[in-house]
Amino acid sequence: MGYLAKLDEVNQEEPQMMHIDLNSAFATIEQQANPLLRGRAVGVCSYTTPGGIILAASYEAKALGIKTGTPNWLARELCPDIFLMMPDPDKYFYVNSRLYRLLYSYTSDLVPLSIDEFVIDFSTSRKVRYKSLKSIAIEIKRRIHYEIGDWIRVNIGIGSNRFLAKTAASLHKPNGLDVISSRNLTQVYSTLKLTDLCGINHRFEARLNVNGIYTPVDFLNATEEKLHKKVFKSIEGYRWYQRLRGYEVDCIEYGRKSFGNDFAIYKATSDKQELSQLMMKLSEKTGRRLRKNGYFARGAHLWLLYDDHSYWHKSKKTRQVLYSTNDIYLAMQQIFNQQPEFRAVSKLGVSVYGLESTTPEQLEIFDTVATKQRRVSNAIDNVNDRYGEFTIVPAIMMQMEDKIIKRVPFGASKDLANIYKQYQNEYQ
Repeated sequence: MGYLAKLDEVNQEEPQMMHIDLNSAFATIEQQANPLLRGRAVGVCSYTTPGGIILAASYEAKALGIKTGTPNWLARELCPDIFLMMPDPDKYFYVNSRLYRLLYSYTSDLVPLSIDEFVIDFSTSRKVRYKSLKSIAIEIKRRIHYEIGDWIRVNIGIGSNRFLAKTAASLHKPNGLDVISSRNLTQVYSTLKLTDLCGINHRFEARLNVNGIYTPVDFLNATEEKLHKKVFKSIEGYRWYQRLRGYEVDCIEYGRKSFGNDFAIYKATSDKQELSQLMMKLSEKTGRRLRKNGYFARGAHLWLLYDDHSYWHKSKKTRQVLYSTNDIYLAMQQIFNQQPEFRAVSKLGVSVYGLESTTPEQLEIFDTVATKQRRVSNAIDNVNDRYGEFTIVPAIMMQMEDKIIKRVPFGASKDLANIYKQYQNEYQ
């Protein structure tokens, strides 16, 4: 059987980390909201046209081979009766916030990883003193069923670090509950492939294979020196050595570095007016998130995907801070005009970076144009918050209601920080 990792090299502490993953999140939430969709193959997709792709498939659809990234036309071939629908982000944000509130009642050591994933550190929670972590997980499942929705199912994994908790949460979908500890660590690894491990894609798998590592057990058995000096040739080798053995190396929380939005155009266009309108709307969405989270920006980035699949992008640092929608749009327009060749665009994205907090803000004796623009931007945001997004818009965005629909951005849980704070205050 070969050498196995020594018992004293593995974290012997009882697992205190819990990973919670909402199964097929978008599709499941839609089935919860509409009982007529339950038991049916459902696909939440980018667009309902044949050229759209599946963003989330219900488990009924997954059983037929339909998964994230499947083109709509293929999904129809695999399941003619599949119900395709556009995303409804407000529903998903609502369920995310309800989940956060429920989980926060157990401990404040709660980190939302995405719109559908949470990790909880129970090492300082009093709840664990009176109940086992597995019994708490069963209780959480029961509470989700009664307090959020009877169709909402979550996978829960328990481990001695984030990595093992997430691995455990992936073992028996849907609605699973698994524990990985020092007692069953090698046995669990023996049932998995390298690419089943979070963070190991096919490129990393090839690197491991070249060094004689073909299975997770091989990975576990590799020495720290081999991983550090030969396989990864960096500190990442040390991290994997610790991570595989149940020691925590992934708890660093990185601050927000940028805000951005992108849009796939249904039919590629080279019309500069249409592209300018799209950039303005993306700038407005980006600016709203920037201001809501209390930041200025010092840089702008624009990227374009052309209809021949070639790609162009450019970043620009700005002398003045970017805050208002118009500030961001002008920066994007300047970058747009620097294209070496104007061609039909099929997808574009804008982002701002070089973030600086708006608080504390240095007060000025006299109002400047910049301070007046900031006040106007804040006032418009307040109106749109109260009466609906895009109630007040720049003139260039008129008659664009159906373009650039609301999406769930990557790392969307960061945009829910203000709502999370409200729930935190309830337990203080």
